[in-house]
Amino acid sequence: MNDTPAEPIEDIEIQLLLEALYLRYHFDFRHYAKASIKRRLRQAREQLGFATFSAMQEELLHSEAMVGRLLDYLTVQVSEMFRDPTYFKAMREKVVPHLRTYPSLKIWIAGCSHGEEVYSFAIMLLEEGLLDRTMIYATDINLGALEVARSGVYPLDRIATFTRNHQQAGGKTSLADYYTTAYGRAAFDKKLRAKVVFSDHSLVTDEVFTECQLVSCRNVMIYFNRPLQDRAVGLFRDSLTRRGFLGLGSKETLRFSEHADAFVDFVREEKIYQRREA
Repeated sequence: MNDTPAEPIEDIEIQLLLEALYLRYHFDFRHYAKASIKRRLRQAREQLGFATFSAMQEELLHSEAMVGRLLDYLTVQVSEMFRDPTYFKAMREKVVPHLRTYPSLKIWIAGCSHGEEVYSFAIMLLEEGLLDRTMIYATDINLGALEVARSGVYPLDRIATFTRNHQQAGGKTSLADYYTTAYGRAAFDKKLRAKVVFSDHSLVTDEVFTECQLVSCRNVMIYFNRPLQDRAVGLFRDSLTRRGFLGLGSKETLRFSEHADAFVDFVREEKIYQRREA
């Protein structure tokens, strides 16, 4: 008889559910941090009314409608415009002067969620006179989130926070210049997204799709395990021009990455890195 302790049934069910999600729909969460995934799946199971993860798996395999519902739990869609204002202030004061030296710019916002960071960069670049020569690529795996991002419409009760963050980030104009309000919602100016390409892209399974001068991927890799973090950083390295810039979230670092040697600290306290020449 095998003396190895049996794996808890719940863990087996979760493993099989994630495998089904990958094999049936090609969304790969198998290497995300286990504690985070388990917490989100438990919430999904309870709120969607399933008794077990096995029941969720059966529904997932036989109903495409289940995919979007599940992704809403598995992908984190919490953000703000100019979130962590000191990050954007550092981008404006330290990175933008380097970006000015390029005749054209490509910027990749990876894991763009509902688009708050996309519009933050667009407004900052417009204020700095760079938006006209910039193309912003905004990617996420959640198609529902991309639709929200593409619309550029947010609840009006969030605007006060957005406005405060914009000011603290060194904004040179009034945020109110960039949106109109109606029916309790704020719609951001279409000219901001005229320079944005929204697209689905997975850091887990997809490859490099363009060469860019700046990648911003914040608060995404904290949900990855170490090998998956290394894969994502490798994609960013291969996407960046020499001396291009990479911005991460406040709780993320390149310190233990297998690709750490490809970067140098640029603004250490804001987790902004620069790709080395070689």
